[in-house]
Amino acid sequence: MCGRFALTEPTARLKEFLDVVDVEEFPARYNIAPTQPILVVISGDRQEQGSNLPDRKALLVRWGFTPSWVKDPREFPLLINARAETAIGKASFRAAMRHRRILVPASGFYEWHRPSKGAPKGSKEKSQAYWVRPRNGGIVAFAGLMETWSSADGSEVDTGAILTTAANKAIGRIHDRMPVVIEPQDFARWLDCKTQEPREIEDLLRPIDDAFFEAIPVSDKVNKVANVGAEIQEPVSPALAGAAAPSPTDRVRDGGRRKPGPDNDEGGPDDGGQLSLL
Repeated sequence: MCGRFALTEPTARLKEFLDVVDVEEFPARYNIAPTQPILVVISGDRQEQGSNLPDRKALLVRWGFTPSWVKDPREFPLLINARAETAIGKASFRAAMRHRRILVPASGFYEWHRPSKGAPKGSKEKSQAYWVRPRNGGIVAFAGLMETWSSADGSEVDTGAILTTAANKAIGRIHDRMPVVIEPQDFARWLDCKTQEPREIEDLLRPIDDAFFEAIPVSDKVNKVANVGAEIQEPVSPALAGAAAPSPTDRVRDGGRRKPGPDNDEGGPDDGGQLSLL
């Protein structure tokens, strides 16, 4: 799944990669957690004929999807992820898959390898955090969904979730889920909710090549939402003993106080009220 990610690229690079112009300057964010605002890109109104301006728009949404039909978000599960295999048919995500598909830019994401449930008592196998980033650096765009929730008093909150899929062979050595990556040549198709129905973009909801990502072992500092500096990405020696976990040179592809809901991957250890990596 995707429970934490980072966005540290310069704003100018984001504009170029995403083909948007309305991105305001913002500081590097090394530890983005659920319920926090995240930058997303949507398909905007088409420009007048002859205009050189892009028709994509950037905006901030709350990370934690709330369907429009929910009456009280406090009593609804926090949906930070949506399973790509079932999102088209799920009541929570069906409308968004048809009308409100988004891109979520990131510099990479964090994931945990956990001891297997069948490990013998007293096993030295430990949990290990990984910083998973594009092998060649730069920005990656995750597939996402957006919904605007309206309260009884008329106030509105834009919310979003990241789509995940079953892990490919490489990332599966760390975790069984990963974010869905949309490649630049497919941005237009994914965002086009007017002519591209969900069944026509299902081919995009697949694992990317194994060599796309690299996984770097990092400390468990990332699991605390208060830790927001670049130091959380500093490499450490893997804590795994006897586990088939990737080394720092292995190339792999990935892919809130409320309990994660049925559309989420599983939740993880306590994180001061925030949802943790798993």
